[in-house]
Amino acid sequence: MINVGILGTGNIGTDLLLKILKTNYINPVIFSGRRLDSEGIKIAQSKGIPVSIEGINFFNNNYQNVKLVYDCTNAADAKIHAEIFNSLGIKVIDLTPSKIGAMCVPEINPEIIFSENNVNLITCGGQASLPILHLIAKETKGLKYIEVVSQAASKSAGMATRINVDNYIKTTQKAITQFTGCSNNKVILNLNPAEPSVDMQVSMFLEFSDIDLESVSLNINKKIDDIKNYIPFYNLVIPPTIKENGLLVLSVRIKSIADYLPSYAGNLDIINCAAIKLTQILAGEK
Repeated sequence: MINVGILGTGNIGTDLLLKILKTNYINPVIFSGRRLDSEGIKIAQSKGIPVSIEGINFFNNNYQNVKLVYDCTNAADAKIHAEIFNSLGIKVIDLTPSKIGAMCVPEINPEIIFSENNVNLITCGGQASLPILHLIAKETKGLKYIEVVSQAASKSAGMATRINVDNYIKTTQKAITQFTGCSNNKVILNLNPAEPSVDMQVSMFLEFSDIDLESVSLNINKKIDDIKNYIPFYNLVIPPTIKENGLLVLSVRIKSIADYLPSYAGNLDIINCAAIKLTQILAGEK
């Protein structure tokens, strides 16, 4: 059982708390935000979880019992928090696109949760696309260009998400370069105001010299089965297809488990699913 704290009591932090309460290997010892009247704080109190409105300041005086903190705030604040948690010796899973910690995708490099004190979960688009892009990069020759276009419902993009848009793009691009070796890449985020709200969808476009499409398609289907073990509503909606211009195109769609978030908010849910998966690995659970 790992004693953890959650910093940030908004949509992501609240949904993460409810996911944690479904496990038997994570013990939430504090849910820390800034407003006592926030819905997240009220939900935590109703579940008997200790709360604080001191934000990051809570941990300065109560760090001894916390082994891991999930930072669910925003990229700018996460940079400040990282220094504090490092000085306190608390391991951090950063759910913001801060680029501070070592970038991690559970399907690619989960082992760094043991060696790194600060692990960054990149972005929702990164978590959705990188397992597939990493696989394709290993099976193609002469990878020349990658483009990732993410669509999410406007209603699922809160204040922190909108503040972080520039960080989102830069962090996702950096992660694509790291995990595929292709620095010629482009990232686009579309917030769709349509009603009813659209599900998160991520489309990938790749240019390369050579590919075994049959082998890649088979391995992508296997990889999606692996991803669905911790992101249940992760589905391939456009299978790998080579267009007339020679580009490889594919697309995935992600729905929320709806612990707290609406079903269309897969863009928020996927980050929390990745955080839970990493903690499961850290705790030695299968």
